[in-house]
Amino acid sequence: MKNIGRILAPMLAAGLLGALGCREDPESPTAPESTPTPSTAAVPLSFRQVSMGYHHACGVTTADRAYCWGDGALGNGSTAPVDDYSTKPVAVVGGLSFRVVSAGHGHTCGLTTDDLAYCWGFNGYGNLGDGTRITRLQPVPVAGGRHFRQLRAGDAHTCAVTWSDVAFCWGDNTYGQLGDGTITQRLTPVPIHGGLFFQQLSTGYHHSCGVTDHRAYCWGRNRYGALGDGTFTRRLTPVAVAGGLRFSGVSAGNEYSCGVTTGKLAYCWGLNNSGGLGNGTTTQHLTPVAVSSGLLFASVNTSGFGNSTCGVTTGERAYCWGSNSRGQLGDGSLTDRLTPVAVVGP
Repeated sequence: MKNIGRILAPMLAAGLLGALGCREDPESPTAPESTPTPSTAAVPLSFRQVSMGYHHACGVTTADRAYCWGDGALGNGSTAPVDDYSTKPVAVVGGLSFRVVSAGHGHTCGLTTDDLAYCWGFNGYGNLGDGTRITRLQPVPVAGGRHFRQLRAGDAHTCAVTWSDVAFCWGDNTYGQLGDGTITQRLTPVPIHGGLFFQQLSTGYHHSCGVTDHRAYCWGRNRYGALGDGTFTRRLTPVAVAGGLRFSGVSAGNEYSCGVTTGKLAYCWGLNNSGGLGNGTTTQHLTPVAVSSGLLFASVNTSGFGNSTCGVTTGERAYCWGSNSRGQLGDGSLTDRLTPVAVVGP
């Protein structure tokens, strides 16, 4: 896994030099000229959506304002990496009204209330989509001015779906995770090849997945079977997940993936060294296997940067499984769990 040094070094260069050695496209969008003074939340905030990244998290309040906290990609306009760290929520500068944000490894993206995409943070792979590789300390518009319905930030790439269900991706493409049929980095959004229309999409560590007409498709790195097509073959365009299951949603994680069927059952596939597939084993699977629980799930989310999985049941209870070395499963222990365990509390 890429370490956090990959984030901080470029961000320092950006803060001091304003670039990472690459010339900015003169026609690409730039950050707003005025930078409001960053502020730390002084009163309790009411959040309606939150997203967890690698070392930071962000959320949108009921007042449509974005806040971030943790280490990196806070969007608070700080001029040095040491300042881009906060143990409390800090306001994302720029005065934009957001309806959703998505925190990645070293960058964050969000959709405004008028469905425009903005990103900020590390940009060494073009993962901000503004036509440059310049790290941004506050939100910049994603090139193209498209109106998106959904957006997800991954490790070093980002994908989004328009209101007409056309999917676009940008950023790192080393393993074909952009789905455009190449391994070329893209500094601006490019459409996913294959003519598919996606109702839902997810970005993982080095792969991506989506749902179209209740069929799951994945693309990118497949070293451990994360694409679910029964092979270890890297795919540069979407390939159908094997098994013929009908999915309502999928989540691409760190070398594995999970999804919820239209019948509310959870299935996972790929790397399983800590039990992240939830089937009672640590054996990897190249095609979907049922999560062993008998529970009905409304949604399941994998960790894009670890090997833990959590889901919310149709009864609105939280369950988690997989790696638990830092207590991330919330069951009051540090024991890895091979099947779902309830998050403690009321």
